Amino acid sequence: EGLRGISFGNFLIKQVVEELAREQPSLKTFVTLSPVPMFARWLDKELIRNETGLITPELREALQVLGDPGWVEDAEQVKLLETPLTVLAAHYLVNAKTGEGRPVDPVARFHLGNGARLERINWLGDTSPKGLRESHSIMVNYRYDLKEFERNHEAYANEGVVALSRSVRNLLKIVPKVKVARPEPRQLPPPDSTAGSEPEIVEIIEPADR
Repeated sequence: EGLRGISFGNFLIKQVVEELAREQPSLKTFVTLSPVPMFARWLDKELIRNETGLITPELREALQVLGDPGWVEDAEQVKLLETPLTVLAAHYLVNAKTGEGRPVDPVARFHLGNGARLERINWLGDTSPKGLRESHSIMVNYRYDLKEFERNHEAYANEGVVALSRSVRNLLKIVPKVKVARPEPRQLPPPDSTAGSEPEIVEIIEPADR
């Protein structure tokens, strides 16, 4: 069951992980399923500031649908938004920092500061009204590896280095593109093939009482 259902409160992650390892010695890694509570708020600002440089006019237009929570019921919208939102979530978690150089997201700050690795960004992880409102359905896995988390903690505490999985690194390399459906331009009828062969005759009828 990993870390499911554990309320961390004031416990140190290290103590929790070590206790679980003692109870089940075969366990070597532990993974959380965590919310991203400030992603939507950050994205609202990013749509204006475009600090990532990823917000094209087309993407900005496509993301307007997020104002209506019903988008999650539309399979076409779900497919359209998956890559842009997971990529933007990766940039938010890795690059959006406080004045002290720590992640803006409080959950990320907690787990990364305790030595976790940002393992995976989950699309449609939380489609509840709260999840759609706060994170546009995104949830995150943080992984604690008994062989790595102390080293990760020291790198984060001393240098601000965030441990990332390969899948998250790959997301950071993607430039999201969207195709916004637009109405087809009205096609004009083809020109008359006989046009120009004879002079055009225009009949002008003048009033009889001039």
